[in-house]
Amino acid sequence: MEDSWVNSAERIGSDLLLELTGPGGRRAALIRALREAVRSGRLTPGTRLPPYRSLAADLGVARNTVADAYAELVAEGWLTARQGSGTRVAMGVPPVPSRQRGSTEPLRPAARLPKKTPARGGPRHNLVQGTPDPSAFPRTAWLASYRRALQQAPSEVFGPGDPAGRVELRVALTEYLARARGVRTEPGRIVICSGFAHALRLLFAGGVLRGPLAVEAYGLGFHRDILAAAGVRTVPLPLDEHGARVERLRRERAVLLTPAHQFPTGGPLHASRRTAVIDWARSRGGLVLEDDYDGEFRYDRKPVGAVQGLDPEHVIHIGSVSKSLSPAVRLGWMVLPERYVDAVLAVKGEREAWASVLDQLALADLVVSGAYDRHVRRMRQRYRGRRDRLVAALAAHAPHIEATGIAAGLHAVLRLPPGTEASTVKAATWQGIALDGLAAFRHPRTDMPAADGIVVGYATPSEHAYGPALEALCRALPPT
Repeated sequence: MEDSWVNSAERIGSDLLLELTGPGGRRAALIRALREAVRSGRLTPGTRLPPYRSLAADLGVARNTVADAYAELVAEGWLTARQGSGTRVAMGVPPVPSRQRGSTEPLRPAARLPKKTPARGGPRHNLVQGTPDPSAFPRTAWLASYRRALQQAPSEVFGPGDPAGRVELRVALTEYLARARGVRTEPGRIVICSGFAHALRLLFAGGVLRGPLAVEAYGLGFHRDILAAAGVRTVPLPLDEHGARVERLRRERAVLLTPAHQFPTGGPLHASRRTAVIDWARSRGGLVLEDDYDGEFRYDRKPVGAVQGLDPEHVIHIGSVSKSLSPAVRLGWMVLPERYVDAVLAVKGEREAWASVLDQLALADLVVSGAYDRHVRRMRQRYRGRRDRLVAALAAHAPHIEATGIAAGLHAVLRLPPGTEASTVKAATWQGIALDGLAAFRHPRTDMPAADGIVVGYATPSEHAYGPALEALCRALPPT
């Protein structure tokens, strides 16, 4: 019985040895000490920390000092706090090897940084594009919206769903997309889906649309695989500094574009080409599929609205919350020309598929309450700061490497000297970094000249992990 009590006390962290030293007062010293305890591995992921009152009494500090320190470390991703579960060390926070602890040595130029052995047990630094910071999910706001939605939901919500999606969400999206993205629509022309891939399957595997389909020469191979599985032939369009070369469109029935921020090379589709692609669609009875995957995250104060606003009858606008909230929230939408609504609903079936009705209601409340806008603005500021830190690190330690596509989005392309992409990706792996080379996104049948580069996602790491990730990245880059 005594052993059981002792083990339980250790698990909840009743005693915690911390030395409060250094400049900046007791709060700053406590934050440093807790960070070091996590870094060193003394506090392992999942360890429960003492309550405010207990730790404050042990250390001889004010209770508010402990509360403020915990709150800051929760915000940075070091700790998590949930009602009824206490404050714990966040899962997935890796300890730093002892030879790195406490080091204040500045980054050396990339050419002279020591190489490390390959990381064991998976990468330490996740710089893969496409995923927002999971620690920044607005848990409190989402929970509040979910509770309100659940309390106010009529009983019919718990029956079979509408294949178009809940009207509450479609009404909320009509207002939001018009205001934030310049989309012109009405609730009856919005169909809720579980994301962009689901939209592609509904449109092509379901036979609503047919190929051939023009696509950008660089894009997600996953999307090309979905189209190939549906028997759709894709025709690559070359890219330049103004986006897709839409003048190369010929007899294709539709074209798939990322006009707000070309994926992955970056940059918006030039205004003249937006007009040109709409003219092509009108003259040939064609269709533009607009993948608006990260349109909310623009940093250069030059708004880029949706192409759909130019001609709602010739554009299908597709968006989701995978970048703005989380890919774990399986919600997206299609804004359809009127002539396609019934066909898409017929493919989707009589009962709502994939997208949870309760999640739809929670998202509708999040949008209507203004919490969604506040979260997007907050994340826009955070990701802009991440981008600026990446650019600054390159300027200081690898000035010969250019970062492009940085006016918007959650990733940048680092242009590399010819012939160095494969070796740089390999060096990144040795540094414990997960990222992609630009070649991974290249259409296999494009005649566009290849360029060496790596795609760096700067959104995914938590705040405390981003600095070490940048250091490792600089070590992996080729020398001048």
